[in-house]
Amino acid sequence: MKPTISLLFIMAFTCLEPSFGQKFYLSPEGNDSNPGSPDKPLATLTAARDRVRDYRKSNNVSQPVEIIPLAGEYFMFQPLQLTADDSGTPDSPLKIRAMDGTRVVFRGGVQLTGIEKVTEELWKIFVPQVAWYNSYFDQLYVNGRRAVRARTPNKGFYTVKNASESILVKGNGLLPQLAVQEFQLNADGAACLRSFSPEDYNDAVVTFYHKWDNTMKHIAGFNDSTASIHTMGIGMQPWNSIDGQSRYYIDNLRSALDSPGEWFLDRSGYLFYIPIEGESIETTSFFAPVLKEFIVIQGDSVSGRRAGNISFENLCFEYAGYQLPSHGNEAMQAASPIAASVTLDYAHNVSFLNCEVAHTGTYAFWFRRANSNCSIKHSYLHDLGAGGVKIGETVIRPDISEITNNITIDNSIITDGGNVFPSAVGIIIFNASDNKLTHNEISNLRYSGISAGWVWGYTPSPSKRNMIEFNHIHHLGWGELCDMGGVYTLGASEGTTVSNNVIHHVYSFDYGGWGLYTDEGSFGIREENNLVYACKSSGFHQHYGKENIIRNNIFALNIRSQLQATRVEQHRSISFTNNIIYFDRGSLLSSNWHKFNLLADYNCYWDKRSKQIMFADKSFPEWQNSGKDKHSLIADPLFVNAEAFDFRLKDQAVVKKIKFIPFDYTRAGVYGSDEWRKLAAFDPGLAKEFDAAVLMRESQR
Repeated sequence: MKPTISLLFIMAFTCLEPSFGQKFYLSPEGNDSNPGSPDKPLATLTAARDRVRDYRKSNNVSQPVEIIPLAGEYFMFQPLQLTADDSGTPDSPLKIRAMDGTRVVFRGGVQLTGIEKVTEELWKIFVPQVAWYNSYFDQLYVNGRRAVRARTPNKGFYTVKNASESILVKGNGLLPQLAVQEFQLNADGAACLRSFSPEDYNDAVVTFYHKWDNTMKHIAGFNDSTASIHTMGIGMQPWNSIDGQSRYYIDNLRSALDSPGEWFLDRSGYLFYIPIEGESIETTSFFAPVLKEFIVIQGDSVSGRRAGNISFENLCFEYAGYQLPSHGNEAMQAASPIAASVTLDYAHNVSFLNCEVAHTGTYAFWFRRANSNCSIKHSYLHDLGAGGVKIGETVIRPDISEITNNITIDNSIITDGGNVFPSAVGIIIFNASDNKLTHNEISNLRYSGISAGWVWGYTPSPSKRNMIEFNHIHHLGWGELCDMGGVYTLGASEGTTVSNNVIHHVYSFDYGGWGLYTDEGSFGIREENNLVYACKSSGFHQHYGKENIIRNNIFALNIRSQLQATRVEQHRSISFTNNIIYFDRGSLLSSNWHKFNLLADYNCYWDKRSKQIMFADKSFPEWQNSGKDKHSLIADPLFVNAEAFDFRLKDQAVVKKIKFIPFDYTRAGVYGSDEWRKLAAFDPGLAKEFDAAVLMRESQR
């Protein structure tokens, strides 16, 4: 019997609806022509996305729809792009998840093969994409670690002797539109320029470290008679120019390939690598990034329709790159323009749980424009070109609905960042409100741990009610940049709380290695129950601001001073009460703390060296007679073992007198399984390296 038209229709419809339910499977051995069943899985996330789109169009869906990658390693030919058309609903969200206990890795890079020995100390690989298609790349990952592109000096920096600038086009902007910079070098830095080839001028990059920023440029020319290099671009920022105190290194030139672990990619297509002791050709893997992004979630900016009700779980994304543009990168605080490997605009109810992002050329995540109610939880972000997470935009949208809000970053590890952009931040909130940054482990960065606010001074800011609590932030700076804080704030921030954080080991190059740092115009912030210790410049610093409450904190064993303030203003700048200040070196106060309009009372001060503590130019009785700290004490707070960073109290008799309320600082940082906590633990070898760098710098004072 021949099938009827109705029967044919039913059969066709049945083929559209998978018999395995609302789940679409992927496998490294899959094929995108498959239906996505467990026995006939797909190969790519993009194909699975398309299957889900078709399925939703053809079915009335009331349950979650899932994309389930099976265990294994996947090469991503393109980023996963999701739009409002891919949205789920509260009842039927889209879930992209690996099954518990499986390891699923999506890679934005390709493995390089065909390693050859040039000598025992030098290997080479021919990369045809570079030779034939000019597919150059700036990062290389060897055995799961970021390799060092050939640089000089191998460690540390050269110094700039003098700097000047010639403006070619002034333009109408804040900075000159086009200028030529001339940097006179000291003899050690000038030596390598004398052997530059034309190819070196095309590819070599000079990276300057100046104050809180970096500038990366190709070198336009070298004047041997003056030992000067020239660069071109936008005019330098007068408030943060490259000058005689700036440092730099040069990388991406063949002559600098002289140290184990370094690599250089020639335009001929040959990649050269000096192996580290113990590496063998047979067991060494090389990955070169192909993609810049793993995921792009983009709602409709015209209609305002959001992409939402989407979740990612148990997934790893690794190996993404960044390529320096021909004009280089101008200085910009916090590497703010730099993209991310996962970017969201016009999205809501998008979550990332137990995910990993590693080996990137940029930031890991950016919740950029018009996002709300999104989250990252229990995730591991490491070996990052820039920082971990950016929230909001650097511009203020006139339509308040387009200002990102209610983003949660919780119980996550963000470590080993700033590898391409040292000025990047662990988590930064630009113009965004009502965000929650809680219980995160943030470490091993070259600049600030958390930054909130993007308005300088007292002009209106949308950055309100941000919660920065129970984070463990440590080992920042490494003596490379300046003007940083464990938690850094800017502008009007009413309702923002910075509480129950543990911040320690923040060390800047010159000025500004602070624990808590309320910078220009910060106000309306409450900072309490924080433990801050072993920071270079001071535990707390306010540049200028108003109506900030600093109470019930412990500031201990900071290096140069304990408390610092800069700009003196007529209004009350801060209320400083119920705090413990404990130190054994440096001064109690620095800059203009003693001139500030501040309420200071019910604090406990203790200098292990002397009971005769000086409050700038005043003794304690003189300080009290000036109206400050009327009910404060000079007394040992009786920590269990402060020198071993054990700040529990042996006895509360002293601190009760200042109405200090003890808090459990061990709650800061990640929570959960022993395995998760162990992953968050800082490498003891890195801690020793950090301490050695601090000791060396302090001995040179």
